[in-house]
Amino acid sequence: MNKIEILAPSGGFDSIYAAVRSGADAVYVGAKDFSARASAKNFSIEELKEAVKYCHAYSVKVYLALNTLIFDDEIDEALELVKNAAKCDIDALIVQDIGLAMAVKKIVPQLKLHASTQMSVHTLSGAKALKELGFSRVVLAREMSKTEIEHIAKNCDIELEVFVHGALCMCVSGQCYMSAMLGTRSANRGTCAQPCRLPFSSDSSNTHALSLKDNSIIEYIKELEEIGVVSAKIEGRMKRPEYVASATKACVQMRDKGLVDEETREQLKAVFSRTGFTDGYYTNKLGHDMFGYRKKEDVVSASEKLFRQIRSTYKDELQRVDIDAKIKLCVDEPITLSVTDGNNSVTVVSKNPVTEAMNQPISKEKIESYLKKTGDTPFSLANLLCEIEGNCFVSAKDMNALRREALEKLYKEREIIHNYEINDLCFSDLVSDAKTNICDKKLSRALVSNLEIPESFKSLDLVFVPLFECQKNQEKVKILINEGFNIAVEIPRGMFSREDKIINALKIAKAIGIKDVLCHNIGAVYLSKQLGLSIHLGFAMNIANSLSLQWAEDYGCSDVEVSFELDYHRIEALKSELPLGVVAYGYLPLMMTRNCPVKSGNNSCATCKNSIKLQDRKGEQFSLKCDGIVTEILNCVPLILPLEIIKSKNIVFNNFHFNVENSVENKEKILKNLSENRSFPRFTHGLYLRGVKNFTIF
Repeated sequence: MNKIEILAPSGGFDSIYAAVRSGADAVYVGAKDFSARASAKNFSIEELKEAVKYCHAYSVKVYLALNTLIFDDEIDEALELVKNAAKCDIDALIVQDIGLAMAVKKIVPQLKLHASTQMSVHTLSGAKALKELGFSRVVLAREMSKTEIEHIAKNCDIELEVFVHGALCMCVSGQCYMSAMLGTRSANRGTCAQPCRLPFSSDSSNTHALSLKDNSIIEYIKELEEIGVVSAKIEGRMKRPEYVASATKACVQMRDKGLVDEETREQLKAVFSRTGFTDGYYTNKLGHDMFGYRKKEDVVSASEKLFRQIRSTYKDELQRVDIDAKIKLCVDEPITLSVTDGNNSVTVVSKNPVTEAMNQPISKEKIESYLKKTGDTPFSLANLLCEIEGNCFVSAKDMNALRREALEKLYKEREIIHNYEINDLCFSDLVSDAKTNICDKKLSRALVSNLEIPESFKSLDLVFVPLFECQKNQEKVKILINEGFNIAVEIPRGMFSREDKIINALKIAKAIGIKDVLCHNIGAVYLSKQLGLSIHLGFAMNIANSLSLQWAEDYGCSDVEVSFELDYHRIEALKSELPLGVVAYGYLPLMMTRNCPVKSGNNSCATCKNSIKLQDRKGEQFSLKCDGIVTEILNCVPLILPLEIIKSKNIVFNNFHFNVENSVENKEKILKNLSENRSFPRFTHGLYLRGVKNFTIF
């Protein structure tokens, strides 16, 4: 069994040094653009090149996080970044955008792809889908339990990476739209404003119902290793180098020694926490104890004295690369020194010949003492083979110069590992010139939360009902189909621990005549394809560019509801032969959470019944939609299409989301008002006009 990799965050060079000198096996970094941590220092291409050289010399891998959604007008810039990063010899690329990932496979075929946690993978089907698409690793959703992780590890031959320490978002990564919708700073674009850390409450017992303590499952690292997880990841590219050092050191200690010493444990807690840590997701113990926010005592514990203490632990280089040396000395001949790290070998010859010793000749022990002085290098002498002919004398100056020359050359040899083949392709080479299907009269669809469906909905192209509602009420669904309703099913966005139930429910739906399914997750797409159903991609797939649309077409999808983080200009510019649609109405889900925010207080499922709302500091109220596994937090006002989108000929269908409207009369009235362009008392045009902010936010 291979040792689990300790993967550390690095927002700048100071954190690189802290990680490497504290024993990290790999680091992940961001570039100046297209990073999910846009406000970290991040790396220019020149800085990335130097960082990779340094890390490779110390046997540390470097993964570049290009883990945001990319828009069409940014694709060429993103592809150029990929090419330059490959020239820097990075070891893998961490991506969220599936279209970008497919392009990378064509441009740098040998470069490993890691699926970011922003891809929201939390099921075996999701891991299998990405394996088929050529990903080598999946960074699993942070909300998964040990049992769920182990199930994937046992049944899919793909590398798994698990977050073991650091901040927890309340929302499943890749499914949060709160910051974007409330202030145009998108979590899917690396500019999240973290509104969830502000006060939200459903009662007086918890004033921060969307703020979780930091995750820490460091004590389970050996267990993760035994399960088959290959990488233990530390969150924190925006945190201080001292935090990186403490977390890395704690992980290395737990992996190698089976425990974390008390000093390191206390340092880790003091350097950053939110009233302590939680292991609730991994141990499947959700609830009130997982919630916390950063208080004054948490801030003051991170003192300059503590930082100095931590810095002292990584001020020197860690000599972590064992080398073997062979030296040959013979009177009147130059010294020959060869060193190898097992993969790379170099040989150097002294400028001066060996002289005959007037007194005591040099010994193997003396030579070894010179060669062990490896100083600020990665190297540690493991074995020495000495060939000495005659009574040889060598000066300390000559021996030291020879050692330095050999180690410098070996260091240089270790910098470049891959030498990737890079194909010079751009956006226009990868996407067909075909425009989207033009439709003078738009199709209309509805997504409903129950089977109370108005008679007028018979005219709709499709009516998506919840998958499990269809399973529970098969006879009623059959009646609706017979009456002329175009019934389809929606797979739950949160599929945690219920894949088998979803497969069974899909088979039942297919048996009663349903052939269309709305998918919000790559795992759902995979299952639907396996069952031969017609796949309609929903907004939560975050399809935001023409490359992703190309993937959807190649994968066999029927049509796409594009991301509602696109503004109307970018929607108009999309290229695809697939029919495209938009969310035309609805209280948009701002978050999908596995830990219920209502139960963080004094409320219970018995008292809630989806009727309790969250309230923010301004008094706005947000409805909740819970299915027993995940909770969706809905916006406080409904989305309504602006005129620009209504007139767009690039959009083939409008999808009306009835998330909270339960009665037939209410749905009927809303759809009628929308069709007649009547105004609503309160509404938002969402991001269709405003768009989201760019990656540079300061």
